[in-house]
Amino acid sequence: MNIRKFLPGTAVCLITLLACDDLSKAVSTANTVLNTPEQGLTNEEVIAGLKEALSVGTNNSTALASKEDGFFKNEAIKLLFPPDAIKVRDKAIQLGLTSQVEKFELTLNRAAETAVKEAGPIFLNAIKGMSIGDGFAILKGGKDAATNYLREKCTAELQQKFRPRVEEATQKVELTKYWTPLTNAYNKSTLLTGKEEVTTDLDGYVTDNAIKGVFHLVEAEEAKIRENPAARVTDLLKKVFGSVSN
Repeated sequence: MNIRKFLPGTAVCLITLLACDDLSKAVSTANTVLNTPEQGLTNEEVIAGLKEALSVGTNNSTALASKEDGFFKNEAIKLLFPPDAIKVRDKAIQLGLTSQVEKFELTLNRAAETAVKEAGPIFLNAIKGMSIGDGFAILKGGKDAATNYLREKCTAELQQKFRPRVEEATQKVELTKYWTPLTNAYNKSTLLTGKEEVTTDLDGYVTDNAIKGVFHLVEAEEAKIRENPAARVTDLLKKVFGSVSN
């Protein structure tokens, strides 16, 4: 046998076998990453876990916000006088209308608490429609990635659903009964001060801030699930979010 002819051929075979072995390992690794993205999790488990987390978070948030005093006694989301009408509030207090100011702010919050009752089905539809791509983006995203997903998917519909409920609520509690004398008192003073009269879209103000408030609570729920193992109330939540935090 010609050893010189044999050696190059053997070398080529060895290189080819090694290359094939490396390629096989690479393919195996890729398949593992694709099919078990987070420590043995399947795509289905990731999506199910994210949907469960969103369901827990939105259910807790809407239940908290929609109960009596859900807004009014929560300083983080409480509705106060509209910023562009603070001057009305200050003038009303100067005129001895403090009790009416307080009643007005209470009715703002009652309207928000009523409107939030519409949020549940809207959140549920967005959660059901989550894709695999959405799920992985949320899982690997920042601490408010799930909340931002819901903001993007739900805000327009929340505005459509909340506004009529706000209008009903403000009429029921006769919000304008408190607002009208306050604005009238202020607007009369503008005859002397030369300042502009105030006309504020109260229903729009309550609607927008009710939405902001409920998302504030959803974000807090998301943070708990991401950061606190005790908040992962099911085995699936423990598995999915534990894979990220470990």
